[in-house]
Amino acid sequence: MVLAVLAGQRIGALQTLLPLEPLENRILACHALGITRIGLITQSERLLTGAEAATLAALVARRLAGEPIAYIVGRREFYGLDFAVNAAVLIPRPDTELLVELALERLPVRGRMLDMGTGSGAIAVAVAHTRPDAGVTALDVSGAALAVARANAQANRAAVRFVQSDWFGAIAAESFDLIVSNPPYIADGDVHLAQGDLRFEPAGALTDHADGLSALRTIVAGAPHHLAPGGWLLMEHGYDQAAQVRALLAAGGYSEVRSWRDLAGIERVSGARAGGAT
Repeated sequence: MVLAVLAGQRIGALQTLLPLEPLENRILACHALGITRIGLITQSERLLTGAEAATLAALVARRLAGEPIAYIVGRREFYGLDFAVNAAVLIPRPDTELLVELALERLPVRGRMLDMGTGSGAIAVAVAHTRPDAGVTALDVSGAALAVARANAQANRAAVRFVQSDWFGAIAAESFDLIVSNPPYIADGDVHLAQGDLRFEPAGALTDHADGLSALRTIVAGAPHHLAPGGWLLMEHGYDQAAQVRALLAAGGYSEVRSWRDLAGIERVSGARAGGAT
């Protein structure tokens, strides 16, 4: 039906003909036609070819079926940088920029940072791009995710060392000034896993297949063995998990335990310092 409507139409008419929100219409039109937003204006009188109409109709059909825009176009902006994404990694979200900002505030000059469960590499690449003096290491258990992250680091000219590891397994006795993570924290069976974009994202990066806290527990328990004295651990978590994560940190002997709110006012990140803080 969409193809029949689009065939032979002017490019300038697409915004009203496509059945999505205006922003999504524009993004998909630009992607299908290989032009910029300005191109949509300057070429507004040009008629769509049959091939262009078919390509655009296929993209619109994928979006109408619920597939995230980021996967359809293969890209997402994060912290002012362009990231390639595919179904092997989570789509970077604006909420996670809070974790980057907190990390940058706490990373000392020429400091060493570890990003655990890096996915697309968004956190590690954003920090390394902003702080080229830092030594940034990023790990993930997924080889497919690491391939995406490496490509993103190269594309953004960020020096990041990547390690395939199941949490702390492959980093032995290495020590860092800062450890950050956006781990799987959605509880198994949570209704949100069957809604919206989450239906298409890798389940292993979303849920721990348990109570939503198992990955956070692993990180809290293992981080002191890999943090320099006074080093920070920062973790993103669910909208209703801050109190539980603070309790884990307090029970683990950390100091300066606290949580930070995102732009929506939700306690999105919790963290603390390892023993020996001054």
